[in-house]
Amino acid sequence: MTEEQKKMTAQERLAIPRQQMPHRDGIERSRDFKEVNLGLSEQVAIREAQRCLQCKNPKCVPGCPVGIDIPGFIGLIANGDFLAAAELVRKDNDLPAVTGRVCPQEIQCEATCIRCKSDTPVAIGWLERFVADYQMQHQNQTPLPTPCRGRQDTPANSLRGQARPKTGKKLACIGSGPAGITCAGQLAKFGYDVTIFEAFHRAGGVLIYGIPEFRMPKSVVNREIENLKALGVTIETNVIVGRTVTIPQLMSEEGFEAVFIAVGAGLPEFMNVPGENLKGVYSANEYLTRTNLMEAYNHDSDTPIVRGKRVCVIGGGNTALDAVRTSKRLGAIESTIVYRRSRVEMPARVEEVHHAEEENIRFEMLAAPVEVLGTDDGWVRAIKCIRMELGEPDESGRRRPVPIPGSEFTIDCDVVIVAIGTGANPLLTRTTPGLKLNKWDYIEVDENFMTSIPGVFAGGDIVRGSATVILAMGDGKKAAQNIHKFLSAKL
Repeated sequence: MTEEQKKMTAQERLAIPRQQMPHRDGIERSRDFKEVNLGLSEQVAIREAQRCLQCKNPKCVPGCPVGIDIPGFIGLIANGDFLAAAELVRKDNDLPAVTGRVCPQEIQCEATCIRCKSDTPVAIGWLERFVADYQMQHQNQTPLPTPCRGRQDTPANSLRGQARPKTGKKLACIGSGPAGITCAGQLAKFGYDVTIFEAFHRAGGVLIYGIPEFRMPKSVVNREIENLKALGVTIETNVIVGRTVTIPQLMSEEGFEAVFIAVGAGLPEFMNVPGENLKGVYSANEYLTRTNLMEAYNHDSDTPIVRGKRVCVIGGGNTALDAVRTSKRLGAIESTIVYRRSRVEMPARVEEVHHAEEENIRFEMLAAPVEVLGTDDGWVRAIKCIRMELGEPDESGRRRPVPIPGSEFTIDCDVVIVAIGTGANPLLTRTTPGLKLNKWDYIEVDENFMTSIPGVFAGGDIVRGSATVILAMGDGKKAAQNIHKFLSAKL
């Protein structure tokens, strides 16, 4: 920090209000797929970084699933050393431009910020996005390496591009989502020859097919994929492990000494109500994949999609918010969220709910679908719902919704999108003999992320169920470290 910044007292830092992220007008942005948030300026980023109290025992770091040195990189921002701050973040996070946009910092690192005791936390996520974007824009400038505070500069935490000599060992990662990308990047830094097998025709997993352009620009994901390739990782697309090739074949015939399974949880769950098979009913997975990966939002695209005028999305998570805001951008006159609990219980990020409200998304709370109503020719015409009231808390800790007898009502709509969760796709697991699953058909792993098959590891949503990008990344990072230990022990 500069001498002036060093002299700032805790009281002076506490007096700085949380800076605001500029974003586009709600009505204007609801007509296109351009990014909503505009990012921080250099001056605003420095001012926000000055709010950090640089705690001796920071609580924010344990709140981060990948263990970023948060006070360290924020201190560098406060000093104007943006490139050094970006490199420090990348010691522990291979996708900072991604997590800076979609990670739920408000319930993780920011939730444990000491400033929460008196006002609002430091905007850790916005600062992470700032340095990642800044680095992308200034890649020709090379900062001096800056060690993590209180850590040894080990290979596992080395700067991006500083890798161990090649080991000659081949490793496979199945899936190119957050867990697969992170694991592959970490293993490449250890010196392994890593190949990612991706079922779709483009790499990126849920970052590409699941998260809309207005929240996660594809250019950002593409840049991170190029960073991965620069580390020497090979990516093979259009390979469906379980159909094109099996895990036993990868290990016995193609010479891969370890495999990391990171295929996510992509099997949609449905409501099991009458009329759910009518034309115009989508799973959120299909709807978002058609729109994002297959570019159905582009009128020149060959990918078909029903552009509903009145769209109902069932669910209250981030995927539901992504789907309903997408429908508005595809031309819907009215886009409605139908959620069986109240807004307080919604699992979606508060910021995304706020943005949806700015875009005139309608919220029908404490309501649950009981039937999808159709026309004579088999298309959706409305959805029948019942009012709910909140009872005692269930296993999730949220109050259980209870139907109110006789409170049925209908909502006119021509498209229904179901976003109530996903399960484990059985395609890979059914073709891998000896792979132990739990009662929900997710893969069981031990404390080292190893499955019941020696040398086969797994992480992300295929292990924990639908979760966040950053939790999947944390799994990928830890799995890579354990894969390295496993192979080192075999020498």
